[in-house]
Amino acid sequence: MSDYFNLEFWNLWGRMASYVLFAITAFILIYYYIKLSSLGEYKKKYDYINRNEINYLWAASITLLIALGIFINTLVIGGELVWIAVRAFVTIMMGLIIGVIISNLLKFYYPFYVEKRLKKLRYTPRISPKSGKPMKLLTEDEEDVYLDEGMQAEENVFSVDYDVWIDEETGYTKIEKYAGHLIALQCPECNYQTLKVVKEEIIDSPTTNEEGELMKFYKCDYCGYKERKAFRIAKLKAPQDEGITSS
Repeated sequence: MSDYFNLEFWNLWGRMASYVLFAITAFILIYYYIKLSSLGEYKKKYDYINRNEINYLWAASITLLIALGIFINTLVIGGELVWIAVRAFVTIMMGLIIGVIISNLLKFYYPFYVEKRLKKLRYTPRISPKSGKPMKLLTEDEEDVYLDEGMQAEENVFSVDYDVWIDEETGYTKIEKYAGHLIALQCPECNYQTLKVVKEEIIDSPTTNEEGELMKFYKCDYCGYKERKAFRIAKLKAPQDEGITSS
């Protein structure tokens, strides 16, 4: 009687908990898409999708999996306690497997779909607030006139890519900043993203007993600022002794 009562209690409160988690899943998705639709400018939509979409989908996937796992285990009418525990364990294992699959899909395959949407947002003609007409996207050669030297330096090291839109009727211009193909750090001197590693040097080689030291030399391609930073190198793994047998 006690086991039945406990099971009944679990079914009641577990199902309520699953409903709450289903609601949270829906809220995460609805909030994300409402927020996205409220952003008027294409660049803002681009940045919001690029920064947040996969994270929101992952959070919604987690709450949905937990909700489904709890809900499925509230469908049990009766049975031995050991079988209920086994069923819960199997549900958890299945949830973990499905979670790993979803994580890999979001990490390795979904970004291709996101990239297509981002590309469409990036190259959709902007509307000029001055004339209300579509603006023209300048080519790489044409846009240099509208970029200062620091911006051009950022593009030259491929750390940043700038799009320049112009209203040919009024001369109004709009400059949008996007991540480039290569990684460069922000220079503490000029504040442009043009600080790159130009040389690496091992100061102390690591051994099995002590860590080593690596020195990285940085130089700003715009202002010429230089700096260096030391990094620790992990100890070498000791080779395992191989047993020698003789016959």
